[in-house]
Amino acid sequence: MTTLLALEDDLVVVAEAATGPEAHAMARAHRPDVVVLDLEMPGADGVSVATSIRSELPGCKTMIVTSHGLPGHLKRALAAGVRAFVPKTAGARQLAGIIRTVHAGNRYVDPELAADAIAAGDSPLTVREAEVLELAADGAPVAEIAERASLLQGTVRNYLSAAAAKLGAENRHAAVRLARERGWV
Repeated sequence: MTTLLALEDDLVVVAEAATGPEAHAMARAHRPDVVVLDLEMPGADGVSVATSIRSELPGCKTMIVTSHGLPGHLKRALAAGVRAFVPKTAGARQLAGIIRTVHAGNRYVDPELAADAIAAGDSPLTVREAEVLELAADGAPVAEIAERASLLQGTVRNYLSAAAAKLGAENRHAAVRLARERGWV
């Protein structure tokens, strides 16, 4: 993506980052006009990084690209001040155009993702409960979820239990199914 964006005459790629903390550090160091973040990055997700950047660099606009365009993710991103939410399936030209849109002070949300978010309604889950529930979606054991989320195992169990209770589910597997059906994870 970086190589293709660098081919655009009016766009300059000033840095790349592989992790959330690295993206945050690069934004502080280079102070770009627009930061393009992946929703899922090691160390800190794109929404968390966008929130930090917005706080520290109010003139810097952020946008998220994702392969997980769930309504709950979109709502979290918009609440954090993200200016664009784009599926990774967007082509380089489209992405360049969206970066220009964001730079001009406008927003862009993929129309299909926006329609899904409106149809899904509001989630009763906290951001962290939804994140942990999503990590549990593939049937991973609590220890693995804890490691991937940088949490203690007891904390993971608490989040899973709270999510299941809020959704009226018998267990975490049923909670994942219900949350997915409603577009919240």
